Amino acid sequence: MASGPPSGGGFLRWVELTGAPDGPPRYPFTLPVVAALRDAGRLELDPAVTFLIGDNGTGKSTLIEAIAVAAGFNPEGGSRNFRFATRSTESPLGEHLTLVRGVAKPRTGFFLRAESFYNVATEIERLGVFDGYGGQSLHERSHGESFLDLAAHRFGPRGLYLLDEPEAALSVQGCLALLTRIRDLVDAGSQFVIATHSPILLASPDARILQIEDGGTIRSVGYDEAQPVEWTREFLADPQRYLHYLFADPA
Repeated sequence: MASGPPSGGGFLRWVELTGAPDGPPRYPFTLPVVAALRDAGRLELDPAVTFLIGDNGTGKSTLIEAIAVAAGFNPEGGSRNFRFATRSTESPLGEHLTLVRGVAKPRTGFFLRAESFYNVATEIERLGVFDGYGGQSLHERSHGESFLDLAAHRFGPRGLYLLDEPEAALSVQGCLALLTRIRDLVDAGSQFVIATHSPILLASPDARILQIEDGGTIRSVGYDEAQPVEWTREFLADPQRYLHYLFADPA
């Protein structure tokens, strides 16, 4: 008998925008995702896996960071126990989010922010806590290997994991390995919220895919409708047509 979809942890049920500063809108409150949150009232999350997708500048990474801050994670990444700061660049959006939580509490958790993972690896090395990350300094591994070490050794059952573009350091094979790990952890009661451009990661079974539009709306889409999937398929089906258009001499 086939099993049903994984239940996940359901630690975060939805996200609400609780207000914005007075006066003319300023970053990050000018981002499409913030306008969408304001109009929708709340952003419902899947108990297992939610993907945020959208073009550059729509605000998906800013929203992931804000959810992480509101959930008590270090803005540069890491677990709730990490409190280092290299440079304060986080937006104030997290101060204006309310996280509506489920009944259960996560046993563990991690915020992976691709652009600042070097700083997290440096902090892990400073603390000397290599055993939880594969037994070796992450600086002695390739960028992609260190991401996979993190998922394999630090991520565990009943965890809340917020990932910002984890595919940034991964090969196709690496994305497939992470996809498998996500499924295993969801089966073990974990919840993921992931900002991504990867059509491979978006194939995670039964995931909720929320597409942030440039105009300031968020809509739930199926895998085949998701922009990264649709555009990648179109390019691979006829790359020469795209290249001809991109490299055509201006009239």
